[in-house]
Amino acid sequence: MARKFTAEEKAAAKAALKDAEGEQAVLEAIAKMADADRTMAERIHAIVRKAAPELVPRTWYGMPAYSKDDKVICFFKDAGKFKERYSTFGFNDKANLDDGSMWPTTYALTRLTKADEKKIADLVKQAVA
Repeated sequence: MARKFTAEEKAAAKAALKDAEGEQAVLEAIAKMADADRTMAERIHAIVRKAAPELVPRTWYGMPAYSKDDKVICFFKDAGKFKERYSTFGFNDKANLDDGSMWPTTYALTRLTKADEKKIADLVKQAVA
């Protein structure tokens, strides 16, 4: 007789499948970007996945994004998407970044330095705390 899976096991399998599908969709979106944007997006993807492994990768309006409880927490928008001067890394209102009555939610990126990478990792950790 075949073993029946518990509700928890089924939910875990479904979450793992969703994560894998989202990861693939994000990697495909990144692969379509121009070289400079792609390099930044690959780095940001690695930073977010390491800083907050609980975030689920997905695409959001065709951009790489990372969600918690089906709500997008942060995203990367490549410069080429809307023919803009710079790429952006941003946070939505579900991110825990509140700092007084005013705080930044989107950052312009022309390149990534080690200091930038650390700041992004710190912001992502704070966003999911």
